[in-house]
Amino acid sequence: MNAANHNPTLDLSIIIVSWNTRDLLAQCLASVYAHPPSGPFEIIVVDNASSDGSAAMVRERFPDVVLLPNDHNPGFAAANNRAIAHSRGRVVMLLNPDTVVFPGALDALIEFLAANPAAGAAGSRLLNPDGSLQPSCHPAPTVTRELWRLFHLDRLKPLALYPMAAWPVDRPRPVDAVMGAALVVRRTVIGEIGVLDDTYFMFSEEVDWCVRIRRAGWSIYWVPQSRIVHFGGQSTRQIAPAMFLQLYRAKVQYFRKHYGAIYGLLYKGELLLASAARLGLTPISWLLQPNRRDDHARLAQHYSRLILALPKM
Repeated sequence: MNAANHNPTLDLSIIIVSWNTRDLLAQCLASVYAHPPSGPFEIIVVDNASSDGSAAMVRERFPDVVLLPNDHNPGFAAANNRAIAHSRGRVVMLLNPDTVVFPGALDALIEFLAANPAAGAAGSRLLNPDGSLQPSCHPAPTVTRELWRLFHLDRLKPLALYPMAAWPVDRPRPVDAVMGAALVVRRTVIGEIGVLDDTYFMFSEEVDWCVRIRRAGWSIYWVPQSRIVHFGGQSTRQIAPAMFLQLYRAKVQYFRKHYGAIYGLLYKGELLLASAARLGLTPISWLLQPNRRDDHARLAQHYSRLILALPKM
């Protein structure tokens, strides 16, 4: 990060990385300008070689946005890091292009950090398009929690997920990690721990960042007063099979990096066990309704590919 770019009078740098989400990106930018923070801010859009005219749309409709087009897709972390190097605000925000900002959402995050000097990062309360709560923070991953999640045991007792539905929405709450769909980080924290690890192409990079932030002694908070709609997975849905493999490739990388090679192998064993269990249940899916049967068939294909890919992860 180029510290010389820092402008202490600029409150917020909003960074949006986009790949073939033109219409959603336009909606996101419009919502930010309709409900901006009260202080000075900038918006930086990194376009990862979209083929849908996203970059041209930004130039034509949002001339105040700093546009950084890439000639290829370097991944989510690398694209964000490029924007962080160009950013100047005291607070840096990662915002997904498939989001809509509510009134006061940005100020709630900035004001929270200003009032809580021990907080190094914070995340918004994410909502589904119908207004229902969307999981937006979670405990730090461990192999035990991942096993719990893979076998859907949180229905019995929350372990891999937080019981967010029971949380009050009138006060912030300390958490282990927040989603990168709407995440703010102090520039001083970035200067201390560094930018995102760009060896992650996509997925787990914000979890890795949050772990590093907490290990440096900073707290991370979920700030429910900041409400943002998140449509979810709009870029990755375009290449779903590849992204399913990438999700777990990144998780293996995370465990190997933070816990060592043995834990990486242990997690791969969990994935093999969970994949085999999923495939073993596939014949039962023929008893379900056609739409659910199709969903199970797609998942079975994903898990079959995962089993084949595991040795090289």
